[in-house]
Amino acid sequence: MENIKKYRKVIKEFIPPLILRAIQNKNKKYGFFGNYSSWSDAQKKTTGYNSDNILEKVKAGALKVKNNEALYERDGIIFDKIDYSWPLLAHLLWIASKNNGRLNLIDFGGSLGTTYFQNKNYFENLKELKWNIVEQKNFADCGKELFEDNNLKFFYTIEDCLSKENSKIILISSVLQYLYNPYEFLEKIINLNFDYIIFDRTTFIKNDDRITIQKVPPKIYDASYPCWLFNQAKFLKILKRNYKLIAEFDAHIGTKILLKDTTATYKGFCFKKIK
Repeated sequence: MENIKKYRKVIKEFIPPLILRAIQNKNKKYGFFGNYSSWSDAQKKTTGYNSDNILEKVKAGALKVKNNEALYERDGIIFDKIDYSWPLLAHLLWIASKNNGRLNLIDFGGSLGTTYFQNKNYFENLKELKWNIVEQKNFADCGKELFEDNNLKFFYTIEDCLSKENSKIILISSVLQYLYNPYEFLEKIINLNFDYIIFDRTTFIKNDDRITIQKVPPKIYDASYPCWLFNQAKFLKILKRNYKLIAEFDAHIGTKILLKDTTATYKGFCFKKIK
């Protein structure tokens, strides 16, 4: 068996990347597929993110973390150790240090508190922590009922949150690529004049923007939805009109998005408002 694995490894080294991707994608059932001309074309072939089974799966996992029955949850999957995004955590603590130990942010699309619970132990010595999640209605309703506490709050819109909280930071993690019109959203965020904008686990491609379909393995939950792969240069050009790029980092280190003709990656960025 060991010899077979060694031979496979050697063979892979000599196969051109384009052919290797074709072999790997041939029998692939889950992951990213296609190059669609419009969001609506891709959407017709997907189930979407609003299914009740998704909320129930995520809720069950998040409750175990909240009740100290599990260490970490992402997308409803329970892990026996916390998978930290160290660059993200470093930037959050850096921003808090510049604000006298206070952190008040909007976690846009933050599920039922995945990132909050993931990093909670590192926030214990902050003078103030206000973690405000903006989510779609069914998630926000569930969050308000089962997960809110003195630090964690749920809102239906960014405007709703800003009317109650003086949040100067917005975290956008693994969500921009699932929006119908992400560039319109970026312009909105820029116009709201946050001091800091942080992106994590966002999908990028070297080529032009692409709309794909992401099919989720049933072991996570049964769903599929359209997904953008962004051209990084175009993305950065929009943000750099009003923001300084503080740092760029790899997210989901080692994870590649394999497509029939190319490869995409997960990236993160921290931007600071230009005064």
